[in-house]
Amino acid sequence: MSMRAVTSSRLAAIGAVLVTALLAISGCASLPESSAPQALGTLNREPTSEGPPPPIQGRDPDLLLRDFLQATADPANRHLAARQFMTPAASAQWEDGASTTIVDKPDTLRESRVGDRATYVIRAQKVGELAPDGGYRAVEGTVENKIEMSRVDGEWRIDELPDGVVMDRTAFTKSYRRYVLYFPDPGGASVVPDMRWISVSKNQLPQRLLTLLTEGAQPELAPVVRNQLAQPVSLRGPITKANGDPEEVGVGLGGVRIDFSGASGLNPRDRELLAAQVVLTLAGADVLGPYMLLADGKPLDERFAANGWSVADVEQLSPTLFAQNRIGLHALRGGALTQVSESGVSNAPGYFGSVNNLQSVGLSPDGQLVAAVAANGRPAPEPPRTLMVGTYGGNAFPVAEGNTISRPSWTADGSAAWAVVDGDRVIRAVNDRGTGNVSVQEVDTSALNGSWSGPAFRGPITELRVSRTGVRAALIADGKVYVAVVQRRPDGKYALTSPLPLAVNLSTRALSLDWLGGDALIVAREGNVDPVITVAIDGSQQFPMTSQNLTAPVRLVSASPTTQYVADSRGVLELTSKPTSELRYWTEIPGLGSDTAPVLPG
Repeated sequence: MSMRAVTSSRLAAIGAVLVTALLAISGCASLPESSAPQALGTLNREPTSEGPPPPIQGRDPDLLLRDFLQATADPANRHLAARQFMTPAASAQWEDGASTTIVDKPDTLRESRVGDRATYVIRAQKVGELAPDGGYRAVEGTVENKIEMSRVDGEWRIDELPDGVVMDRTAFTKSYRRYVLYFPDPGGASVVPDMRWISVSKNQLPQRLLTLLTEGAQPELAPVVRNQLAQPVSLRGPITKANGDPEEVGVGLGGVRIDFSGASGLNPRDRELLAAQVVLTLAGADVLGPYMLLADGKPLDERFAANGWSVADVEQLSPTLFAQNRIGLHALRGGALTQVSESGVSNAPGYFGSVNNLQSVGLSPDGQLVAAVAANGRPAPEPPRTLMVGTYGGNAFPVAEGNTISRPSWTADGSAAWAVVDGDRVIRAVNDRGTGNVSVQEVDTSALNGSWSGPAFRGPITELRVSRTGVRAALIADGKVYVAVVQRRPDGKYALTSPLPLAVNLSTRALSLDWLGGDALIVAREGNVDPVITVAIDGSQQFPMTSQNLTAPVRLVSASPTTQYVADSRGVLELTSKPTSELRYWTEIPGLGSDTAPVLPG
């Protein structure tokens, strides 16, 4: 079945798996973004007739400060809600756009209080920071801000405070929502998710999202994606309802009409990519179709002139469908690659199913190529492991050796298998399908030490999984989880750049991870408390998956958007939902005992 043959209901079903994974999150960090060309702290949202609620009269200073931390989560009109808690002089001096920090369980500690003056310290654990473009970064550490207060006309007000916004996470999750922008990958085969966080009214949401698309991807992602909604293409006039009515454009209001200046010069493929960016971005934000897309006043595509575009028309470019498993479950058992089917478990044909020394296996997405780490039996000081690459059902040959070699990870087109040798040497085993030759290419990892926030990147790297879009790689280094950008340089070589730390507050070390769609990871970690978790790739959300029926330790995870498998101390288990309820649990795959591992393409 082709990608185009998959129905929109299928896309919705797959998306529901990811939504369930990321939204079952009460009490966990869920975080934000900003607006148009303005910085996050200087958004100008349509003011309501009532305006933000004023401070409670007669409030004690410590309680007033707590109220202030709640009010800072409203960015409208340069944080007008928060400025009401300040004296006029403090409000005039406060630069709310200097920084934005999300904190957990802030304490307000009184240092002194004499007459009409008081000094307090706000102390809290940092959980995240917002860049001016609305990108979220998970961080560790503490924030400690000194606040001077005075009594004005009988009411306590903040008289002096540091620049920048500090807001309580619980208030933040009520005011902000995460949205996903989409940008085409370099080859135009799929679109790449770029997460942002917005606090905006529903009727302004379509315009805000389209404006963000015109501004482009976040800085670390921009060099490795395309943007069809960039000059010379731009928005032409306001977004209206599908019938042309300019009133009440927003979430769930029966379609939108969008005109793009300069789009008439795009070729048919670029027009389709532009439509995919817009339709998938808006649909994911509950801005419903049909989507009447125009190029300089005329239909972007005559096929959709009458009824507009729908999700079904572009879903073949969705990273969720792009990452589907189309070759079924395989497993590593007894050092050999096996096929798992309803009729049982049998060894795969060819070299990889006939040996007994394989330690990890990677399958290309089409199932035609295999990369595996094999124990070669050589005594020390010779490297004891070999990376073998070959065809499924055919032969294989060695391409690299090392004391350790990570589980191989294939790119979506099967052009290369990535692996980490000895914890710090990242390689690509590049496959030429025309000749069958495989060459080894070194990947530049020097930029991994340049993370702009959070804990410094430290090795050794024990796991590396390339996303299906090919522009990101998930890593485990020294037991910590990161997502890096995969950058192809003009000379054809590759580099890993811009590592972002995720799940920074994990109490135990991460052991294994895999991609769960395009914007989330599934992670196995040490211990028997919440051994499997899901993490958003911007670090904003994480939550434990069910541990029902698992027997720690969980050694490995392997996933697609619709199926998730783990290897624990007993065998291989699949995440299953009870048909009559939302209850989820792990079910053992028969025929696979201990010391086995699931193998999915990727």
